[in-house]
Amino acid sequence: MKEPAGGPPSWGIRIRSVLFFVIYNAVGIVHGLNCLLIGWFLPRDQRYRFVNIWTRFAMWLLGRLNGVRIRVEGREHLQDGPMVIIANHQSSWETFYLQLLISPQATVLKRELLWLPFFGWGLALLNPIRIDRGKGRAALKAVLEQGAERLKDGIPVVIYPEGSRQKPGTLGHFNHGGSLLACRNKVPVVAISHNSGDCWPARSWLRLPGEIILRISPPINTEDKDAKTVTRLAEQWIFEHYPGEPAKTPKA
Repeated sequence: MKEPAGGPPSWGIRIRSVLFFVIYNAVGIVHGLNCLLIGWFLPRDQRYRFVNIWTRFAMWLLGRLNGVRIRVEGREHLQDGPMVIIANHQSSWETFYLQLLISPQATVLKRELLWLPFFGWGLALLNPIRIDRGKGRAALKAVLEQGAERLKDGIPVVIYPEGSRQKPGTLGHFNHGGSLLACRNKVPVVAISHNSGDCWPARSWLRLPGEIILRISPPINTEDKDAKTVTRLAEQWIFEHYPGEPAKTPKA
């Protein structure tokens, strides 16, 4: 499925994007109701698989309908057991796809997302780490306390340290919450770099054909390191392995 490079999206892209939006949300509503009725009664691992049926369908639809290919490099660096995943944030795509790549997991997210009908109901079943982003210290405390509980249970914690979604080719300021959690609990950090915004732009209904490349770092040892050092190492790895040329270099 090739489209002309540059310029405004073609009518073919626009029509397929609308179809994706309609089908994706219609299936999400039905599956959200099923999650509400059935999901609460399933054991943890089965619950994750059940909730992510919709996610798996969405990724399949994205490929077949919208021509989005996905390539994962470094999958072997994801090992069983507790770890903290630090990823750059460009769109909703990575919040979905990482649920399939790393399962079970606990994602750090805004508590408001759990209030969304259908989508939020399924998300709540995955036992995420809820934070109030308007309360900085309380949010960090929630990450450290709830995150420690998940890590103790052997569940990886996924965090997007930029906080908000960035434009493709840019990196925002990285906070130290994920690194601090990893250092305090003596678990490794794995950095993830991707270009999801090229195909799934933030705050847009368009789904653009192309390839999303997701790169996974070797584990970063946190023993004998402070949180700022670990954040810097993860941020530098994400910058250096970004699928393209980031317009903004990370601050030292």
